[in-house]
This record gives sequence, structure tokens and C-alpha cells, in this order.
Amino acid sequence: MTAELVRGQNHPLSQSRLEIRISAGTPVVAVAALGDENGRIHGVEWVAHPGAPTQPGLEVPRQAAADHRLAVDLDAVTEAVHRVSVLLALPAPGSGPGPARFGAVAAPFVAVTGLDGSEIASYTITGLETESAVVALELYRRQGAWKVRAVGQGYAGGLADLLTDQGLPEAVQLAGAINEAVARGLARSVQAPPPRPADGDRSRQPAAPAVGPDQGGTAPQGAPGPVPPSYGVPGQTGPQPAYGGTGAADPSATTGGPIDYSHPGRRNSAPPPPPPTAPPAQPGQPAQPVAGDATGWSMEERLYNQVWGMFEDLARTAAAYRSAVDFAESRMDKELEQALSDPRSRIGGQGDAVREAARARHAQLVDQAREVLDRDLAQLAAEADVVEPALPPAFARWDNPAWHAYRVPMEIPMALRLGDLRLPEADRIRIPMLLRLPLERGLWIDSGRADSVDGSFTDSHDMRRLAMETAVAHAARLLAVYPAGEFTVHVIDPAGSGEQPLAPLTRAGVLAAPPARGAAGVTEVLGRLTQRVDLVQMALRGGAPDALPPGFDTSQHLLIVNDFPHGFDDRAVNQLRYLADEGPSVGVHLMMVADREESAGYGPLLDPLWRSLLRLTPVPDDHLADPWVGHAWTYEPPLVPPGSQVLHQVLTQVAAARRAWDR
Repeated sequence: MTAELVRGQNHPLSQSRLEIRISAGTPVVAVAALGDENGRIHGVEWVAHPGAPTQPGLEVPRQAAADHRLAVDLDAVTEAVHRVSVLLALPAPGSGPGPARFGAVAAPFVAVTGLDGSEIASYTITGLETESAVVALELYRRQGAWKVRAVGQGYAGGLADLLTDQGLPEAVQLAGAINEAVARGLARSVQAPPPRPADGDRSRQPAAPAVGPDQGGTAPQGAPGPVPPSYGVPGQTGPQPAYGGTGAADPSATTGGPIDYSHPGRRNSAPPPPPPTAPPAQPGQPAQPVAGDATGWSMEERLYNQVWGMFEDLARTAAAYRSAVDFAESRMDKELEQALSDPRSRIGGQGDAVREAARARHAQLVDQAREVLDRDLAQLAAEADVVEPALPPAFARWDNPAWHAYRVPMEIPMALRLGDLRLPEADRIRIPMLLRLPLERGLWIDSGRADSVDGSFTDSHDMRRLAMETAVAHAARLLAVYPAGEFTVHVIDPAGSGEQPLAPLTRAGVLAAPPARGAAGVTEVLGRLTQRVDLVQMALRGGAPDALPPGFDTSQHLLIVNDFPHGFDDRAVNQLRYLADEGPSVGVHLMMVADREESAGYGPLLDPLWRSLLRLTPVPDDHLADPWVGHAWTYEPPLVPPGSQVLHQVLTQVAAARRAWDR
């Protein structure tokens, strides 16, 4: 039976190999610290944290996450260790969006379990307010036995104050190293997909058709409200139907707002088309997937929600499989350890029989888990096969036939495809990586040398070329999905090294001006965009958006910076940081093409800029992490197929529409 602890209460532990499961509702940092009989931490090597996730008897996750599993082996800790403290902290300010104190989020929940998942003790950490770090619980040794105690001691000063109180001499330095490791993880993390339907059923039950205002109904259950964000972009309110209702207007029902005098039977907006329905499934067989059968007011929103439903399904399916395999391995180890603890059974036929039986049970459990995984992956693969061809151009790959029927749009789409995501358990299934529009987070495309996931090595020259080609593909997509005259691209190429990759943009004439060269070009472009941000901010803060100069360009702007930091001085770097911080709110966005290591010379000056951008690579790389399940997703950039003319055809139409708009 699980012991539900309150602050200060303890409970004996009958097992030495444990899991500590944490659920916080928001990404938190999990740290485990070893202490002596007085609770003192003797050095940084006594702390397991995201920068050094393993210590003797301890293993913690490598990133901030809403859910954690910490592995503890009390038999493996040294004799000098008498206490194992589990510490939780919110990511430091500047590491990304998120709460600054535990009082602003739901109370964290911590459970100590056995390897089979059975709970031994649990503790809900209540009463936190301004604290940003907390000692959740501690495992301590008492008269040769181990116990767990609920602590719940919080610190408003964060990890530095907590570690200092634990007696660690290098507390401030270690806290900085932990925050740096967490910031690196958040810079390459994806944000949560939209929530699943309330019933949790992913068998694609058809949504109820919306009832229009002329039909005398009300909004259907599940009508879209605020759409959750993706990849660090704040959510936006989805399109809402203007329901007029039926019957006479009742002034008492309009408290807090004006009375609606519109005719109750007049059509104010067209109801959405009914969602597609799947054909009846054969008995005992899953329903056939249908593109666009998720909830949403429009087909675009349904497809968007369906894509991220697939993302969530794949994440959970892979997590369940990995957990089952881990359990099978730990069970086999435990059975072998127990059976062979007797010296008489270590040799001879009896020992061989025990080992064979344990391995057979391990293989059986793994086969069962693989069977479930294969079943789920088959359903997901079938869904991907029908969803991918149905995606609109903004969501589609460059090789999708939707681009052959491309026309310059009249409205901005919900999102933009930045590439594909996949997991090693399902190498065939590619989940579109969708970024909400308008942009609220810039991009950093890493041009440094790297080893791709297939083991191939790419040298620095090829990486720079591939990085710039990736940037051009992203910029072309942005130009293609915005209406004419509503998106403008600027390029800074100080040394001219990106001339060849930039050729599709320059030849088509879709850039605002030729790429800026040299230090003078860098200064001119940055000064012009900085002035634009200042003007718009002053107008908005003064409540006079109409006071902008006549003919002021109100389109969204994207600045592509190649070969950074060549041609940049300290003033230019500060302007770049200003654009990254303040630009997105007034429609000025940043796309950096740079080598992180080469840029490190600016040190602390550049770190906030790098952390604020979503880091991508021009080659397939499993660096993108989700902080909910903890998977490392392999990201594949959306490069144009070799020999394809789709980019030229699309940019030609964009340029023609731009010229017609300017006339």
C-alpha cells in the first residue's frame, strides 16, 4: 500500500533499487545530491544534474521536463553517503518562457516506486509560493536501513541558495553550470502539441458537424478556442463563429458587454464543412484513418491538430515500448541476481537453467512489447499515408503535389512546416514539424561541423553551404505562404560566401534589396531595422498606431544573417540581440546562419541570443528534445529535392505577385 507522506513524515524502504517519479505540470530541473551523515555535499562530484547526469548509484534526466524518472541504486552508493536528496528547480530566467516561482504552477508530485512500478511512498509538495528551487524529499540511512522523508524545503534564491545551504563550496558555480546545461536543452526543445480530445480516443471518431447561426444552434462541443502553441510560439485565438442566437435579445444576458441588435436569424458566417468520416471498419479491425478528422473549425485547423495528435501518439507509443524493455532488462537482472546469489547454483546445469529461464522471460516480455509497438506503428503509418497527401502547401513537403497547384494565398496560414521529426523505433514515420505563424521565435541554423545520425561526417565548408540552403528553403516557404506584400526578406552576407545558395532568392527578385556586404552593409541594415522596431514600439506604446509615417511598410520582416560573426562589431551584436528580443512583437524576425563554436568568442554577450532562438541543423540530427516524454527526436530539414524546379516556380509566382502589389 502506498504511503502518502506529508512534510516531515518518513517511511521505511524495503528495496534498494528504486525509481523516483516526478510530475510537475511545467518543465522543471531534477537534481540528485549525495550527502554525508550531516547532510553536507562535499563537492560537485557528489551531485547528479543535467550536465553530469550519472553518479555512483544515481541517474537523472539530461533536460528540464514536466515528468521525470530518476534511477537510484542505494547499494551502489559509497559508504560515505548517508543521504540522497532530490532537488527540483525551475529553469533560470532567460532560459526560455516559463514560470519564475513554484507558487504560479500546480504543486509538484513526487513518488518513490520499485522497478516494477509499484508505489512505495508519494508526496505532493504544497505550500510553495516565491520559491524557485525545493528539496522535494530525501532518502537517508538510519541504523543500516534506508528510509524516505518528505522535505518540501523551498528557496527563493534558486539552486545557488539551495546548494549553498547544503554546504557545497562551489554552489554558485555549479548552479550556473546546471542552468547552462538546461538552457542548451531548452534551446533545442520542441513545445507541447495541442491537447488530446477529452475522451483520449485516438481512433479518429468523427467530429460533430458545426451548427451555423441560421440553424438556431449553439457552438459544438470542442469548438476551437485558443490554439495551444508549438515550438515556443505563443498561442493565438482561433477563428470563432459569430453566433447570434435565437429568440428575442435579453439585455440581462449581456452584462459586461453591448447588446447584440443583429437579426437573430441572419447568417453572419458560414458554418464549416462537415468533417470527413471513415468507412465502417471490419469487425475486430481498427477504423481506417481519414485526413482531417480531428477537431477544428476549418480543414486547415483539423489537419494541424491531427498532425500533432500523431506526434503525441508516436511519443507515447515509443515511451511505452522503451519502458517495457527497461522493465524486462531490470527484471532479468534481478532474477539472475537472486537466483545466483547462492554459490552452489553458479556452476553446473542448475545455473545454466536459471540463466536460460531468465533470458527466455526477458525475450517474451520484449516480444510482447514489440508486438504492441508494431500494431500502433502500423496504425500511425496508415494515418501518415493519408494525411501527408492532404496537407496544404504550408504544411507540405517540397515534393508534395500541392506545390504544383500553388497560388499566392490571400490569408496567412496557421503554421509553417520546418521539416520532419522521427524516432528510431519508427524510422519510416515522419511527423511534420509545424511552427505557428506569425513567428514569435527566431531560428538559429547551425553551420558548424557535425556528424549526422547515419554516421556520415560533414566538413565545415559543406555545412556552411547546407546551412545556407536550408535558410533559403525556410525563407522561400515564408514568402510563399504570406499574401503578396505582407512579408519582406533582408539578407546580411558580409563576405559574400552565401552568393550561390542565395541565388534562387536573388534571381527571382523577392528580396527587399541585394544582400548587404561588408561592415558598412551590416551597419546599414541593422540600423534600418532597429529604427523600424523603435518607431513601431513608440507608436504602439503611445496608443497611436496611426501616427506612423505615410507609406510605412507594415509587412512582416525577416532578417537572414549569414557567416556570423564576420563583419560584426560589439555595437552590431547588441543591435542583433535587440532585434531578437524586441523585433518579433512588432513583426521583425531573425534567422541566424552561424557556427555556435565560432560565435563563442562573444561569450556571455551572445549566449542570451543563442538561447532565445530555436536551433536547427542542415543535416538529419537527433538534437531536438521534447520535455514531456524525454525523447531525442531526429530532425530532418525541408530541403528541395535535387533537380526539382518547384522552388523556382514558387518564387516566380511570389515575385510576380509582389510586383503587381507594388504597382
